Amino acid sequence: MPEQITLYTAKICPYAHRVELALEEARAKYTKFQIDLQNKPQWYAPQVNPASKVPAIAYGGPQVPPDQPSPDSIKLAESLVLLEFVSDLYPDSGLLPKDPVLRAKARFFIDAVSTKLVPAWGAYFSRHGPVDDFLKAIETIQALLPESGFAIGPYSIADAALTPHLARLRVSLKNDLGTYAEGEGQKTLQILSSDRFARFARYYKDLVARENFKATFDEEYVTDVYKKRFANLRTQGAGH
Repeated sequence: MPEQITLYTAKICPYAHRVELALEEARAKYTKFQIDLQNKPQWYAPQVNPASKVPAIAYGGPQVPPDQPSPDSIKLAESLVLLEFVSDLYPDSGLLPKDPVLRAKARFFIDAVSTKLVPAWGAYFSRHGPVDDFLKAIETIQALLPESGFAIGPYSIADAALTPHLARLRVSLKNDLGTYAEGEGQKTLQILSSDRFARFARYYKDLVARENFKATFDEEYVTDVYKKRFANLRTQGAGH
């Protein structure tokens, strides 16, 4: 039986959200502690994660208040490492299949998310990147999807790695937040709802219908923070 798990997370962070999805999917018993990324506690870096980032997990050791982490617990970090860690702790969760081929497919899918989708979205959202590059990245992801089901068929860490990014980019497009031209967010969202992306749209609908997503994504909170943080992104970007 797994030992105690304390997850250090932040509602706004897609990388931390990945690990929350995995823990919920595994039906793990864990303690969640929110880190204010704009005002991190002084104890966090020296006692939990020297990189001062989320997510991080304190595993094992005595059950203590999260803001008083025990030196006896093992501290682990980096979202993709933690996805596999949770999968190993809960092998019956199916997060990482036993079939070597499916395991390889899950990791290949995650690589496409990391090297294709995330950079293309970052460029489009914050650096005036072309929409076509972003849409091509979505097509790359769509091409990897089986005819039905999730990234590799059954739900896995591949889906947990992607879902938080999709949820947040949708918030950005829906609210027209980005360096792209005013009004383009809604237009891009319409393209993603077109026949060209029919399989991708079904996939996203299935992802957000899952209980692990409903339990971990606060759209109202993310929208509010994004509006405050990125409202002037377009005008700021125009000055560069």
